[in-house]
Amino acid sequence: MNVNGSSKFPTVVIIGGGFGGLQVAKQLKDKPVEVILIDKHNYHTFQPLLYQVATGSLEAESIAFSLRKNFDNQKNLRFRNTEVLGIDQAANTVHTTVGDIAYDYLVIATGSTTNFFGNKEIEHYAMPMKSIPEAMNLRYLVLQNLEEAILKPSKEERAPYLSFVLVGAGPTGVELAGALAELRNHILDKDYPELAKDEMKVYLVDFLPKVLGPFSDEGSKAAEDFLKKMGVELLLGVKVESYNGEEIKFEGGKSIPTKNVIWSAGVMGVVPEGISKDTIERGNRIKVDNICRVVGTQNIFAIGDVAAMITPETPKGHPGVAQVAIQMGQTTGKNIYRLIKGETTEPFKYNDKGSLATIGRNKAIADLGKLKFQGFFAWLIWMFVHLISLMGGRNKVIVFINWVASYFTYNGGSRLIIRNFKREELVEKDQQVSQPD
Repeated sequence: MNVNGSSKFPTVVIIGGGFGGLQVAKQLKDKPVEVILIDKHNYHTFQPLLYQVATGSLEAESIAFSLRKNFDNQKNLRFRNTEVLGIDQAANTVHTTVGDIAYDYLVIATGSTTNFFGNKEIEHYAMPMKSIPEAMNLRYLVLQNLEEAILKPSKEERAPYLSFVLVGAGPTGVELAGALAELRNHILDKDYPELAKDEMKVYLVDFLPKVLGPFSDEGSKAAEDFLKKMGVELLLGVKVESYNGEEIKFEGGKSIPTKNVIWSAGVMGVVPEGISKDTIERGNRIKVDNICRVVGTQNIFAIGDVAAMITPETPKGHPGVAQVAIQMGQTTGKNIYRLIKGETTEPFKYNDKGSLATIGRNKAIADLGKLKFQGFFAWLIWMFVHLISLMGGRNKVIVFINWVASYFTYNGGSRLIIRNFKREELVEKDQQVSQPD
């Protein structure tokens, strides 16, 4: 079945409704092209605020926005809520669960997922946080373990339920560590009066010797000081060896009994089937040329976290941040239209607008080129940038109200357990015991 429909215009298929995919579609609005946007979810996720969903500060709906609603005024765009099974480059076709979709130009904007570096045990037992369903699972796990801790009679029995280990001290790990520390410092004795604050431990672990590695030295040092003052225990220059759901072990012999390990130590691109293995770079990213076109192809582009544009200036590709995806999406949309018109394309040039990270109430880091701020003013910048970047006026209002309420009450969010999170037991196939004859 072909689900394109008939069109006399060139068809541009975009896989992924993230920051990059949206920008490609917007650049093609009112142009004589047919745009088909594919995503397995019918909403766009504002990933920078996932950690607030995970800790119960915000509801999932406030950081998600309907893709159909976002493009209801773009008459040349159709949305397909489906999963991609593969790409047939020879036939210029995308295979999906709802049928085949033909393209003249294809944009792969599939983003990234958590990288466990091949450790299946850690992948099974640790918690990722790259999507709304994963953030909700993490929220339920945290709340369930707090409820379990109340039922344990001794401090030793409570310890694994009240120990939270975050692996990866990048922005996600730092922001989540700060949020969990604030939950302990301001909310624990209100919601769980049976539990003592000093029993809840928050650890932030990283193989590198500093937090917020890509940030300036001033920003990294300030973040470290903020975290320590909030009671977060930093384990830097430490490598994780294993985690079996009960105990996390580190090289050198140190271990922590815990049922809460959150993994943000790395990401890898989500590459659809049908892309040549010869074009895959480190981090499972697709190698692209200076106009984001997949190397060895004429009409396939890759942008954002899944793309690796290797140049002397960017030997490891561009950082996996929203601004890269947004700017790549804008450039790619314009270049596709230039190609359709037979015009010369323009190379992608990344304009680094800076980096932001928040550690909690009144505490943030803002590296904006030569301008560097830490503390309250950086926190205001962080809030303003994230608020205006949210899609949908309703979402902006809801998030702002939630933030104001949390600021003045120290007790924002509802922290409801709508459904229980259950992790299936890990069973290795080679452990299956054959029956005797």
